[in-house]
Amino acid sequence: MANDKKHLLPRNPLLRQTVARLLFAAPVLSVIGCAEEDSGCIPYDEYEGHYDTSARLPDGGAPYGLDCLEVCTQRATHRCQVRSVPTRHPDGGETLEPSTTCYYTVPAGCATDGRRPEGLQAARAEARCALGSHFARMAWLEAASVPAFLRLAEELKAHDAPTELIRAARRSAGEEVRHTRAARALARRHGATVPAVEVAPFSSRSLEELLWENAKEGCVGETYSAMVAAWQARTARDEQVREALSRIAEDELRHAELSWAVDAWALERLTPEARQRVRQARLDAFHDLERRVASEEPDAVLVEQAGLPSRDAAMHLLRGLQVLLA
Repeated sequence: MANDKKHLLPRNPLLRQTVARLLFAAPVLSVIGCAEEDSGCIPYDEYEGHYDTSARLPDGGAPYGLDCLEVCTQRATHRCQVRSVPTRHPDGGETLEPSTTCYYTVPAGCATDGRRPEGLQAARAEARCALGSHFARMAWLEAASVPAFLRLAEELKAHDAPTELIRAARRSAGEEVRHTRAARALARRHGATVPAVEVAPFSSRSLEELLWENAKEGCVGETYSAMVAAWQARTARDEQVREALSRIAEDELRHAELSWAVDAWALERLTPEARQRVRQARLDAFHDLERRVASEEPDAVLVEQAGLPSRDAAMHLLRGLQVLLA
């Protein structure tokens, strides 16, 4: 036990203070704009969402045709479209740069994904209710985070990262297993079946490529997920949801701390140009998330029973995330 404590990551005071401050508004904002629901079971619904990215292919080339799927890493994407947009540069010049629109299918009300592994294959939960669909998708994403953290641990080891980062990544994978069980139980309670997780084989990546993913899935994705989980733990009307999310929220906060610790350690090992690209990837991920949140209003039953933040509340959480990214 003493040896384990020796390798625990230090807490991130700014992150924890930001989350605590955001939660003060939870009792007020969580009920804004929410209609009363007589039933905890409303029809499952889904729609096609999209986001834009200026990312290029790993070799630096512009995506073309089906190659655009390679730059659609924010969500499990089923189609994409590339167009050229005028881009003005500091020297006054203007060039045409590729912009890819990535399309994905998402259940209404699900705005947080946590850390998804590269190559995660899209799946559809079997559910007849919004609550069942939400918790089934939550369990699926928690399960998908297990290989994501195991890969992170192996890559950190390959890049000679500090032992505490490697151990924290492995510990996070184990915690995601527990989260999967908890979310699966909630999904089963609402008559939903959790789909199997399928991930394409991993390939080796450079330290910069690892940081691109960590910037998007960790510094942005995990941090926002930690905020949402803490919000749910405080506002969900369903007691079982509050209990489950209370345990999950603290783990997710540590996962976010790991993401920022990896970012701080690895950025020092990159060139100034590479560091700027990683920071830009982080900002791009934030703006993609911001657009998604602004376009989605969770079903009232998910806000009330599952504690999901309403659109106004979610935008409030994003302002806190923006402070951390500054």
